[in-house]
Amino acid sequence: MDLNLKGKHALVCGSTQGIGKASAIEKASIGKFVSSNEIHILINNTGGPPAGQAIDANPEDFLSAINAHLICSQILVQACLPSMKKNKYGRIINIISTSVKIPIKGLGVSNTVRGAMASWSKTLSLELAPFGITVNNVLPGSTKTGRIESIIQTRAQKSGRAPEEIRQEMIDEVPAGRMAEPSEVAAAVAFLSSPAAGYINGVNLPVDGGRTGSL
Repeated sequence: MDLNLKGKHALVCGSTQGIGKASAIEKASIGKFVSSNEIHILINNTGGPPAGQAIDANPEDFLSAINAHLICSQILVQACLPSMKKNKYGRIINIISTSVKIPIKGLGVSNTVRGAMASWSKTLSLELAPFGITVNNVLPGSTKTGRIESIIQTRAQKSGRAPEEIRQEMIDEVPAGRMAEPSEVAAAVAFLSSPAAGYINGVNLPVDGGRTGSL
């Protein structure tokens, strides 16, 4: 399938590199970058907060996560919006987590801030639809990334079990019987970025091999 993305420019952001570290970049700086580059697609992708129970988290843990996820994403959307409105084409895709469907045990701060991101995203989808802009969330399940390895190591240390045992336990929860490749998550993002997805707006799309137990 030809996604017809030729001529479309995307800004892909992460919290630890480039301008994705928006909480540490002045809005004016982002605006200067965007003003000299036509942006049609914005992909917000921020690494998850440290694992742990919500009850044990400090207020600073929540504030840090909110700044890194919600606030920086808001800044980036505001910066890219003029270009999207001008082109009457915009795709805003937030890569968050299946925890917006069902909270994940041991990820208290992450569950909380991901839920806030999902609510914010749905609100934006209603506000921006008249301008030809869609806002959707991709919800990766267990994916072969450094993040999942960090979670495995943390669980292993806290439980005294072997990392391999924790990893297999996570795989056993997935009907597909394996973890996702990052490219499989990227494929969902690419489709939602395309003109073909113009009538898909305000959704949470799990890419989790069928693990999430909700409709």
